[in-house]
Amino acid sequence: MRRRRAWWLAVRPKTLSAAVAPVAVGTALAAHDGRFGAVAAFAALLGAVLIQVGTNLANDVLDYRRGADHAERLGPVRVTQSGLLPPGQVAGGAALCFAAAAGVGLYLVHVAGLPILALGVLAIASGVLYTAGPVPLAYVGLGDVFVLLFFGPVAVVGTYYVQTLTVSRQALLLGLAVGALAVAILNVNNLRDARTDLAAGKRTLAARLGPRSARRYFALVVLTAFLLPMGMVGARLLPWSCLAVLAAAPAATRLVRAVTGGVEGRALNPWLGAAARLQLVHAGLLCAGLAGAWVAARPPSGP
Repeated sequence: MRRRRAWWLAVRPKTLSAAVAPVAVGTALAAHDGRFGAVAAFAALLGAVLIQVGTNLANDVLDYRRGADHAERLGPVRVTQSGLLPPGQVAGGAALCFAAAAGVGLYLVHVAGLPILALGVLAIASGVLYTAGPVPLAYVGLGDVFVLLFFGPVAVVGTYYVQTLTVSRQALLLGLAVGALAVAILNVNNLRDARTDLAAGKRTLAARLGPRSARRYFALVVLTAFLLPMGMVGARLLPWSCLAVLAAAPAATRLVRAVTGGVEGRALNPWLGAAARLQLVHAGLLCAGLAGAWVAARPPSGP
């Protein structure tokens, strides 16, 4: 049981909203446009989760090896640093996840062709290079860009494409909205660890900006997640029912007030979970709005 618990901790289940949310939104948009594909949607979800888990495992072992994870870290337990799992096993788990994601990707390439091959290769390569290689993305302040792109537009557009074989402005813009909240999750994590990250040479964007600017940046990315759908409704790119996303505004407001109000250190850990829940609720409300518009547009059934 202890070993199972250790692997569960290594997977970081609270972060998986970043993989689930964009696939859900891309699938809801495809269904709204009359092109829902259940098998392709499931494969996209499985591939996204595998890449997320692989990235988490690689991050666990490589941050330990680079000295960023140590006894003084303020976040949740990291299995390599705490000795719950040996580094070789965690690295092997990461490699297995990336290999499985590549296998799922081959099916999606069969369904949707070479554009998906290019996206899949970039996604897996970026997941590895997030904390690996001579210039890891997370260590030079580019982690936010990776998260925004690959857990935003790439995931939403890719999910939409494997079901419709087309690309739309709606998928791209909704991807930016979903990706903004993935960046918000990352930013809470990096705000909490900014001091110890700098000491280990890990210059995340939050560490580079400093506490005050990083908190303002956090508020901006959360606001962006709501302004984009509202603007799309105003521009008639989305149905009015997608304004349902505003039901998540009170939770977003509480989160922003807490983070910008100076909460720091371990006290940010509950708000990290709150940011993940906000992303799921935000995506769920967008999906509900798209589903409501699809139902409303269906012709009435006969007697």
